[in-house]
Amino acid sequence: MRSTAVAAALVPLALLTACGGQSGASPETTVSVTPSAPPQESPVTPMTPVTPVTPEPTAPGAPSPIPSPIPSPIPSRRHTAATPDLPPPSGTGQVEVKRSPQRPPLVKGVRFAAHQGFDRVVVDLQGPPTGYQVRWVTQLLQDGSGDPVEVKGGAYLQVALTPASAHTEDGKPTWQRIQKSGLPNVRGVVRTGDFEGTVTLGLVLGHRAGFRVDEQTAPYRLVIDVAH
Repeated sequence: MRSTAVAAALVPLALLTACGGQSGASPETTVSVTPSAPPQESPVTPMTPVTPVTPEPTAPGAPSPIPSPIPSPIPSRRHTAATPDLPPPSGTGQVEVKRSPQRPPLVKGVRFAAHQGFDRVVVDLQGPPTGYQVRWVTQLLQDGSGDPVEVKGGAYLQVALTPASAHTEDGKPTWQRIQKSGLPNVRGVVRTGDFEGTVTLGLVLGHRAGFRVDEQTAPYRLVIDVAH
């Protein structure tokens, strides 16, 4: 009987000892935790399309490799009116366009530049598109008086804008009368007239060559290309 009582008394003690871990672990208690996978970084969208590269796994505790910089794309060449990618002109026939705008445009000035195989002359205008004529002449003459213009060249290309004006309301000219260019073929540009709604100018050339005429907008301008 005494042995049974002793055994019965030991059972609650054993249960109390087993339940002691739930009320609070001692400093020596080791808790095993299964490590979870490290969180993955959010993918970064590159500024330029590149082929994705899968990084190689690294050992725990090793520093992450530094990604190589993404090379910037080489910008493609764009051709504008300032640097045209055009062949030299070959036509030599007269060019004429007739228009009758209610408000004649104002000639603001003339620009010129050399390009690959041809020279370009740009007549800047303010106002609506107008009519024009481009043709060969044997000599440049001053409109109104008919006096010859004292310039020397191997050939002359005359441009007439109708209707148009090249002076302000108080009669002041809007651009210089004679402009020397020093280009391979276009030696200079001369304003030969601003008379009765017609503005004329002459292209002084080193020699006769092919030419073409074009119109461009924003702002409006007339473009004459002359082959070298």
